[in-house]
Amino acid sequence: MDLSGYLNPLSIAVATSAISYWTGSKLIKRSNIKMSQKTASSLEVPQYFKDHKYPAKRHNERVAELFVKSCEKNNVAFLVPGESMELRKYCDTVKPFRQDRYYYYLSGCDIPGSFIVYNIEESKLLLFLPDIDKEDIMWSGMPLSLEEAKEKYDVDYVYYVNDFHNMVTDPKNPLFKIDYFYSTDKEYCETILKQGMQCLREKIIFGADIFFKSLDSCRLIKDKYEIETLRHVAHITDINHMAVMSALPIENNECQIQAEFQYHSMRQGAKTLGYDPICCSGPACGTLHYIKNDQDIEKKHSILIDAGSEWNNYTSDVTRCFPIDGKFTKEHREIYETVLDMQSTTMKLMKPGVSWDDLHLLSHKVLIEHLLQLGIFKSEYSVEQILESRVSCAFYPHGLGHLMGLDVHDVGGEPNYEDPDDLFKYLRLRLPLHAGMVVTNEPGCYFNKFLIDEYINKHPERIAMVNFNILEKYMYIGGVRIEDDILVTKDGYENLTGVTSDPDEIEKIVTEGLKKRRSDFHALV
Repeated sequence: MDLSGYLNPLSIAVATSAISYWTGSKLIKRSNIKMSQKTASSLEVPQYFKDHKYPAKRHNERVAELFVKSCEKNNVAFLVPGESMELRKYCDTVKPFRQDRYYYYLSGCDIPGSFIVYNIEESKLLLFLPDIDKEDIMWSGMPLSLEEAKEKYDVDYVYYVNDFHNMVTDPKNPLFKIDYFYSTDKEYCETILKQGMQCLREKIIFGADIFFKSLDSCRLIKDKYEIETLRHVAHITDINHMAVMSALPIENNECQIQAEFQYHSMRQGAKTLGYDPICCSGPACGTLHYIKNDQDIEKKHSILIDAGSEWNNYTSDVTRCFPIDGKFTKEHREIYETVLDMQSTTMKLMKPGVSWDDLHLLSHKVLIEHLLQLGIFKSEYSVEQILESRVSCAFYPHGLGHLMGLDVHDVGGEPNYEDPDDLFKYLRLRLPLHAGMVVTNEPGCYFNKFLIDEYINKHPERIAMVNFNILEKYMYIGGVRIEDDILVTKDGYENLTGVTSDPDEIEKIVTEGLKKRRSDFHALV
């Protein structure tokens, strides 16, 4: 294929005092982790990522293969922009940068202000980098050169943004022949058009359903590179959770739990988290997305931490619960084992073809059986009667889990938030499982006054099913959620999460940590 029409690219000038971890294979379940006296100080990148580039070219090809089946137009290309740095109002500092996930999927590039063009007919991927700003070099140093970018990224050509105008207006250039550019982001493309590219205005199609559906369908199934990335970030998150459970002598407040998690995450090269961490204690554990993280933990019994590291824009999402004093109370242990049974029962059935709706329904049945045994639900009602009433939503209002990848709640799950059925309204995945999906399995059981009012007290038929005297004994717990990250394989599943969820082992970890003095930890405050 003759590619001479493209422009020739232009070149331009964990600390030693950190936590010691358990060596038992069950406490962190991966056999390849040697945890004896191990600190979270290693920044070593797995060999796989040294040997392979992010497969941006293949991602574009996969999206294009689906896209052309639905697109009736010819001579089309993808024009997808990344995010730009954004200044805060009334000052000269910028907001934290987070690359657009669709753009990253198609480029593997984390550079602000860059964009890609994928010429479908010629199967060529072009990366455009921001133009060189001499003042920016003075403050921030030299940016990546075109040659360096070509070596780093899985693209065919690398140019500067200013080159784009010449390319789309030059009759000899392949981009001149493109009739339509499909794009995700109108705002950034409007910025390009204002820079003298009015000739493109009628050619760019923004936010087309067929484009987004093609993107979402491809992101739904992870490839080898993505799976290895998710496996690595899961390992980082394992160590973070172990650190939190082992460091209670220096964790007097929820914010210090968050600090311990983030500290160990960054020491392993994961500079950001995949979402705002949920670090709660006592009754606050009943708030699903609690993010205040500022209350003292003294005189409380339970901790719930829902947090996951982010590495190379892929996230993990893991929840662990543990007793503050190293020993579960009777009620806390009963609810913990209830949730563990919900998770293990559904986990055993995970494989391609299984309906996620059915697994979610099963998790509610397991919850109801346990709450009947504990006396929270009255024994004169059957599991089916209680399930049919939807009263169990008062204790478990969210879904069994969700897709995960570049976003913590990843795309492609086809949720129906307008579903009139309370049981399924907040279920973020409404598809059968497929090999290559990565999903969370995260059942929970909560004791939250708002949820009780909303799902029980407003419904007389549900009130009759609940023994409120027994229910009151569990309110101090707040809630329990156990969450692991699961890869669906061709024959079943692989649990990417390695940190233990066994209650006996958790008690052992917390108890051993409590034996240490504050001076045993690297903490000046």
